[in-house]
Amino acid sequence: MTHTPRLFTADAEVRHLGEGLVACTLARPEWTHEAHLAACLYLLTQRPDIDVDGEIAGIISRFNESVGGVNDDTQGYHDTITRAFVAGVRLFLAGSAETGPKAGLAEQVNALLLSPMGRREWPLGFYSRALLFSVPARRGFVAPDLAPLPSP
Repeated sequence: MTHTPRLFTADAEVRHLGEGLVACTLARPEWTHEAHLAACLYLLTQRPDIDVDGEIAGIISRFNESVGGVNDDTQGYHDTITRAFVAGVRLFLAGSAETGPKAGLAEQVNALLLSPMGRREWPLGFYSRALLFSVPARRGFVAPDLAPLPSP
């Protein structure tokens, strides 16, 4: 079954997600797959003051806790999936015409969501299910076992 992503209609929606993640002001139901990718693209393109690689684990973990979530061996922040998608967003940004200076945030995020890197199952092209959904992969980054993650 293919998931049809919810697309964005305005740049303000993307900004809301990116800034709301950082400030821990989003409502829990807003934190969808699409929101994860929108916030990631926003942070990578609009917030040079944030070291996404160094800070993303803390940002998402802190947000999860702010809405009553738990970051443990079975739920909450998943380091390998997050880092795989950060790599995917960077790959998208490096190779997409939709990321030019005239493209708006919503347009960029929508193109990302409709690209291979925006699909929920994208990390499974590089990881076996067993490895990707393991406790070590949730708790820290593990290298792919099927193919290397692409880089821009």
